[in-house]
Amino acid sequence: MDKLLISGGTPLSGDLRVSGAKNAALPILAGALLSEGAVTIGNVPHLHDITTTMELLGRMGVHLVVDEKLNIEVDASTIKSFYAPYEMVKTMRASILVLGPLVARFGRAEVSLPGGCAIGTRPVNLHLQGLAAMGADISVRNGYIHATAKRLKGCRLVLDQITVTGTENLMMAAALAEGTTIIENAAREPEVVDLADFLNEMGAKVYGAGTDILEIEGVQALSGKGLHYNILPDRIESGTYLVAAAMTGGRIRLKNTRPDLLDAVLIKLREAGAHIDCGENWIELDMRGQRPKSVSLRTAPYPAFPTDMQAQFTAMNCIAEGTATITETVFENRFMHVQEMQRMGANIKLESNTAIVTGVSRLTGAPVMATDLRASASLVLAGLVAEGQTIVERIYHIDRGYECIEEKLSQLGAEIKRIPS
Repeated sequence: MDKLLISGGTPLSGDLRVSGAKNAALPILAGALLSEGAVTIGNVPHLHDITTTMELLGRMGVHLVVDEKLNIEVDASTIKSFYAPYEMVKTMRASILVLGPLVARFGRAEVSLPGGCAIGTRPVNLHLQGLAAMGADISVRNGYIHATAKRLKGCRLVLDQITVTGTENLMMAAALAEGTTIIENAAREPEVVDLADFLNEMGAKVYGAGTDILEIEGVQALSGKGLHYNILPDRIESGTYLVAAAMTGGRIRLKNTRPDLLDAVLIKLREAGAHIDCGENWIELDMRGQRPKSVSLRTAPYPAFPTDMQAQFTAMNCIAEGTATITETVFENRFMHVQEMQRMGANIKLESNTAIVTGVSRLTGAPVMATDLRASASLVLAGLVAEGQTIVERIYHIDRGYECIEEKLSQLGAEIKRIPS
């Protein structure tokens, strides 16, 4: 198992190209199951979760071709199995996204329940209730969801809570259902919009993506034959590198990004004292050597401040001027990075779902352990400003969501390298 060794204290500076969004690529790969022709997906990040999804699709008999630019051609006409085993689903909860497409197009699916998650419970009951309301016969036996349907029927679905994967799964199922489906209290995330755009390119009729009410007119068939669809840029990767530059007092220019998807994050970075300029597909941040100011925030579903950026801002507040409160409302167990940051000298107090962070003048390097994807990124950021050496263990979490993080940070001047255990 690899580790990251970081020597802190260098301001980051330079240009960086942002990768495609993992959280858009995963549902779109699942959505390709709906197509009667081969579809090509571009701007796919080279990540462990992508590899896992491709392995899952391959096991089902889906034909996959990857070219030298990492474009993935997906042809589901060769599918032989409708089974997603526990050993794959337990490593990546997004595997549940094959459920809706399989039932909608092939009339059956057997998908393992995802199980627990380090950052809190993320139940799939809304996925199952929605599919059942559309006419699927659903049962859960021996840890597996068994679903069958002759043809799903459109209906009105009111989600009890906002769920991104639930919205995506039900939207994909509704694309081939008979009649019209309305999804109320739908997730508004850009990745949901990207999936809707992809489905529409294949002939689906999805309306209202980006709002809390989706209307999907079911069609008889979808075909992505000849379609080449590029995934949108990763807004969380963009935000992470912007915070890294802000923490280190540096300057960064991100290319191949989308400033319009980062409004809540950019507002908070400006509040921290960053000078930010944006174009259509680039963002430039310059801290001019200044120490950031503390910023308080509260996470909530898009378009509010993203839970996936909470840990990174916690890290920045650790060395910022002043005291800030960070309130987590999306996941109940998402402060697991706090204990590790305290080992580095951070002054953080936890009160229920709120962290009270008082900035210190410096952190000190220490061996720390990653507990989830974004927590691991925040520990890397803390290591970039810490005095001495920091070793981040369990970095397989990072490899699930950040493409070549040590290479990209090295490109910006950081002293960071991957070492074997």
